[in-house]
Amino acid sequence: MRKILIIGAGKSSSYLIKYLKDKSVSENLEITIGDINVDNASKLLGEKTKNTHIIHLDVFNSDSRQQAIKNADIVISMLPARMHIEVAKDCITYSKHMVTASYVSKEMQQLDEEAKANGLIFMNEIGVDPGVDHMSAMQVIDRIRDNGGKMLLFESFTGGLIAPESDTNLWHYKFTWNPRNVVVAGQGGAAKFLQENQFKYIPYHRLFRRTEFLDIEGYGRFEAYANRDSLKYQHAYGLDNIKTLYRGTMRRVGFSKAWHVFVQLGMTDDSYTIDDSENMSYRDFVNSFLPYSPTDSVELKFRHALKIDQDDIVWDKFLELDLFSSIKMVGLKKATPAQILQKILMDSWTLDEDDKDMIVMYHKFGYAINGEKRQIDSTMVVLGEDQTYTAMAKTVGLPVAMATLDILNKKIVTPGVQIPISKEIYTPLLEELKHYGVKFIEKKVPYFGYNPLNLE
Repeated sequence: MRKILIIGAGKSSSYLIKYLKDKSVSENLEITIGDINVDNASKLLGEKTKNTHIIHLDVFNSDSRQQAIKNADIVISMLPARMHIEVAKDCITYSKHMVTASYVSKEMQQLDEEAKANGLIFMNEIGVDPGVDHMSAMQVIDRIRDNGGKMLLFESFTGGLIAPESDTNLWHYKFTWNPRNVVVAGQGGAAKFLQENQFKYIPYHRLFRRTEFLDIEGYGRFEAYANRDSLKYQHAYGLDNIKTLYRGTMRRVGFSKAWHVFVQLGMTDDSYTIDDSENMSYRDFVNSFLPYSPTDSVELKFRHALKIDQDDIVWDKFLELDLFSSIKMVGLKKATPAQILQKILMDSWTLDEDDKDMIVMYHKFGYAINGEKRQIDSTMVVLGEDQTYTAMAKTVGLPVAMATLDILNKKIVTPGVQIPISKEIYTPLLEELKHYGVKFIEKKVPYFGYNPLNLE
């Protein structure tokens, strides 16, 4: 039997495990799930079969980790990104292929020569974003170039959002993934992109007021703010001569304007701690960022400082969060503003038991062919089923599982540390993903060049 080791059984592993379990007999697979939380792994696996096993695996215990890897033919690491490298080094030592959904780190890239020398495939960035975005983009870009077209513009947007039927708050948002990543999004430097051959930068304090509108048929209007580095994949995609290149994160319209208030006040800062934070109420926390006044209320000072009218829907969004509660306590010792804000938001934005999530993706391809400028817009929407089989788990886990099987079946044979941007990888995966509802709808639209809305 062909042995697959899955390290980590977190939220994004449900579809991954189900897919491989369903294929275990027909594909002659022996699947071992290693996790420090055996009970959680058991819940995701469901009924055990002769082809499936669960082991207690502490990745910080090198002996048990290495023994598990040694016994496998291929390793899937669903661990937090920083933990992949030790697994990867073991895979080099024991000559095992490896698959992960995480970004290629510098340490991982340094293993490229050794992986190639040993004929090993280290497939990275094979989740949703990164992953499905790479594959779906490159399929269209390659098709345009193969037909003699020249790329002029590429924009790509992804959002992990709440499904319309579970959209029950004024922010039209709930945490469907790591809350911390949402709170600190966009920090660490100015967002950088390319517009009509000019480098453009958006500093963090302006990021959420420079948005672009996007419409998806059947799902309405969205907005997007720029990712930190839109040029990260310019060379990898073969877009060195492109005029416009922009990547962004999608939210429902109105989210960014309200979030900008938190940025202005400094509530998303993660660089310092607040004294006596454990004894603060939510109201105290807000007041700590506002000027002193012996007569004005916290609410009045807040609205005055941010120039928010009392009848503005933005104001209602903050009231909805219980931001000015004198009863609710922070309860976090020596916490940063970002950590406190995260706690406040989790009160309101944590998914309810019956909530469903949604993944949206939108690509724009502008190109010239036969002296004519054209554009293709490509959209994808995936809805979750429940709290276990989420849209996030589907779009992350299924590409990981499919790539793993394609490596075992020698459909993917190119060795080295890589991402899924070649036809060898994306052609069969995108075709199979269609059968699971992960598919794109393409539409030819007039070419208008870069959309300048709010992004001069």
